[in-house]
Amino acid sequence: MTAGSARAAGTSWTEFGRRLRSLRRAAGLTQLQLGLRVGYHHSVLSRLEAGLREPPVGLVRRLDAVLETGGELAAVAAAPREAASEPGRSALDPALFAPLPGSDAPGGKRAPDPGMWPARLPAEGLACPLHGTAGCAVPEPGALPALLDGPGPRGGPVEAWGTGGRGAVSEADLLHGLTAVLACLIREAFRHEGRVRAVEGLLRAVARWAEEINSAGRLPYGQVRLAAQYAQVAGRLRMERGQSGVAMAWFGHGLRWADAVRDAPARATLLSDMCTLVRLDGDPSLMLGYARGIGAVDGRRRWTATLSDLYQARGHALAGDAPQCRRHITLARRGFARLDARDHLEAPWLAGAEGGMRVDSAIGGALRDLAVATGDRAAARRAVDATARSCAQVPPQMRGARLLLTLRLADSWACAGDPGAAVALASEVLPEAVRSRESMVVAELRGLHSRLTGGQWGELPEVRAYRERLLDVGE
Repeated sequence: MTAGSARAAGTSWTEFGRRLRSLRRAAGLTQLQLGLRVGYHHSVLSRLEAGLREPPVGLVRRLDAVLETGGELAAVAAAPREAASEPGRSALDPALFAPLPGSDAPGGKRAPDPGMWPARLPAEGLACPLHGTAGCAVPEPGALPALLDGPGPRGGPVEAWGTGGRGAVSEADLLHGLTAVLACLIREAFRHEGRVRAVEGLLRAVARWAEEINSAGRLPYGQVRLAAQYAQVAGRLRMERGQSGVAMAWFGHGLRWADAVRDAPARATLLSDMCTLVRLDGDPSLMLGYARGIGAVDGRRRWTATLSDLYQARGHALAGDAPQCRRHITLARRGFARLDARDHLEAPWLAGAEGGMRVDSAIGGALRDLAVATGDRAAARRAVDATARSCAQVPPQMRGARLLLTLRLADSWACAGDPGAAVALASEVLPEAVRSRESMVVAELRGLHSRLTGGQWGELPEVRAYRERLLDVGE
């Protein structure tokens, strides 16, 4: 670490270090003793307490657990901080472009579906990286031929377009085009081999492009905002495949990039994905820390407060805290009802019927989790109502969401004490669910299976038939 980056890191992580030192001393532990308990050398803790380095996500989780903070350190780590830029320069800290996780190879050749190529941004919730949510036009896909073949090594198409006008399109058009490409990859509107490789290959090229601009002393604002968007999609794709370590690494890079250019919407949505990831790991304390971090992004934005309350409800449900879960559900419903045009501009996925579907889905998930943790069948019946409303609003093209919600609805019926209704619903989607590799679908199916077969219903005829069909589908 250079002296400049150390100064920047010190400024960014001072509050985390101060809280860690206070909590450690309150627990009566030395740095050596705490280091032994969390599996890190005491010199690492010394640098953390001095604010000289960013805390790894896994270490934050261990520290919160050992010090019994209820996720306090995770919340501090998730709070916004100043961009890590060196004094007197418009460029960013070079440490932002550290080695990246994932795949460096692009996917196979691909072409977009012309009917799904966006005419303007935002598309799929992706704003223009230069102008925020403005409705910027995007170039035709035919204007980006080399891009559609995937980025090559250093000196390949993306770098050539971005450094000195050697290519066919301007820097702004390239940024708009790359955003459109990402929107099509989200929609699966590209014919390609390996969506993960395609996203990660393009992301690495964008990061190299940003690094080159940065090294020339110019702020790579649009490139870094675009990299944060790509990092979020890369993390989601890895999370779907159950690769939580790589997913969290991408989300972490995305957060640092969002911080560097003060992109509040990107920060909030990245933290929400981190909440989902740690919920799958069954870690309510860390989830609550990240959820509170969403609320701290910007108190003037109603949609971030609503998102924070939804994830806090799920975190408290996972911990079995019924009063806090219900409190945050109420706050989330109130916040959602008050969202206005500015909120919908930044978070279009919270507008209209789709927004209602997402809010009901989160609330249904929280109530189902609460029923699992506490055995409260009344909570399970409320989960049935919320999840059924959500299912009814799923657009036809969102097949993955319909599968997930159908399994959750079946599980909610099981938690409510009606195995017959649970089996009837699950049977409709069992073959598709068993074939799915998405981690959230796998988790829903596993939970439903444990509820149906692990209790008093194991010998019911409908449950035996469910087990037999599950075995047949698995074969």
